[in-house]
Amino acid sequence: MTKRRGERPPVPEALPAPVVDAHTHLDACGARTPEQVREVVDRAVEAGVDRVITVADDLDAARWAAEAATWDDRVFAAVALHPTRTSTFGEVEQAELARLAGQPRVVAIGETGLDYYWDYAPRSAQHEAFRWHIDLAKRVGKPLMIHDRDAHDDILAVLDAEGAPDTVVFHCFSGDLPFARACVERGFVLSFAGTTTFRNARALREAARWVPEDHVLVETDAPFLTPHPYRGRPNEPYCANYTLRDMATLRETDLGELATKITRNAERVFGLRDAAKS
Repeated sequence: MTKRRGERPPVPEALPAPVVDAHTHLDACGARTPEQVREVVDRAVEAGVDRVITVADDLDAARWAAEAATWDDRVFAAVALHPTRTSTFGEVEQAELARLAGQPRVVAIGETGLDYYWDYAPRSAQHEAFRWHIDLAKRVGKPLMIHDRDAHDDILAVLDAEGAPDTVVFHCFSGDLPFARACVERGFVLSFAGTTTFRNARALREAARWVPEDHVLVETDAPFLTPHPYRGRPNEPYCANYTLRDMATLRETDLGELATKITRNAERVFGLRDAAKS
């Protein structure tokens, strides 16, 4: 745990090739206006993180994310109701999310899934909402972005039972090597956050070392999960740089090559080139 908890980490030297932050929360980072969003993304670009996907966790955040994605060409959005917020989830919420999901710069349905760590929503409600989001992703033809906390087996069971969408991304992948293998066998993509850099996360690091390069993304989940050695300080999209550098070392691969491959993965998974033309 680093000192100076209230300070952002320094902006690192730019990556040799640009990369996409596949999951961040710009609003929670304090970027609420077009000017503030531009400032955060400019800082990310300085570090070689040239595009971001800002992700919603409730209905207001979903509306904001979809709007923010129109303010800056480097910003895209994902919309859903976070599993911990599904105790109340009815036709009004479903209609609004379906409307937002159809917008061209909304590139994913997420974050949705199951969270067994918190008890803010009954598991039955979470399961029902998760199934609905799976169906929405299929209807709009966009990837499903999974939130999975202490629910590995049930996440896979629901996806298997419902039939997974063509593209599934496990945001902030938190599993071990056997779980990573189970996901990759199903064709899923695993997105790694700052937790991958934590030196006590041995099982997670083993999974990150193994995952085939076609199945890898990088993210921040900012303002949370700041990577080592700045754990505990505020996170921002530029900190994907630190996570990617650690992953390249962990995987014993060239940093520029890994950045280029992950960028291609993000463009393919989220259809970023097509969305950018909208």
